[in-house]
Amino acid sequence: MLLQLFFSFLQVGMFSFGGGYAAMPLIQAQVVTEHGWLSMEEFTDLITISEMTPGPIAVNSATFVGIRVAGLPGAFMATLGCILPACILVTVIAKLYLKYRSMSVLQDVLSCIRPAVVAMIASAGISILASAFWGGLANISLSGTHWTMIGIFLVSLVMLRKFKLSPILVMFSAGVMKLLMSLVGIG
Repeated sequence: MLLQLFFSFLQVGMFSFGGGYAAMPLIQAQVVTEHGWLSMEEFTDLITISEMTPGPIAVNSATFVGIRVAGLPGAFMATLGCILPACILVTVIAKLYLKYRSMSVLQDVLSCIRPAVVAMIASAGISILASAFWGGLANISLSGTHWTMIGIFLVSLVMLRKFKLSPILVMFSAGVMKLLMSLVGIG
């Protein structure tokens, strides 16, 4: 199990260019689809917990899954698998970039990677929204819509974009909104 955790998150670490949000589809594929360590609902909770805790989302996710699957040794192996490729790759790329940064070919390659990263982030966002609003991509229907979640999403979006509030405050506020709605029997 420890080696399986290590190699699963090693794959995530090797192919998640673009940061933590770009890693979400890869983590979902390993954790939910391939191994079944978490359900899609638990995966959504994982994203929430990983976002709320300090540190990179992918590393937090690896640690959380590792603890859930195999305790503290699992957390260590999953986290090591997740960060090892980045440590090696950043060291090599830093040396190469410093040597060849003025080459136009290198700049062209870097600019071509950007659209793929945006697509990966969008894919993760769509999966998370579908899970929050409908319980997953397969369940999208008007009758199955969680309207309270859409309301909380819209209020949170306004708080972030219009009022430029802290994401931490917005997450806390969203949790309080959901708790209050549950207490009064709305959602």
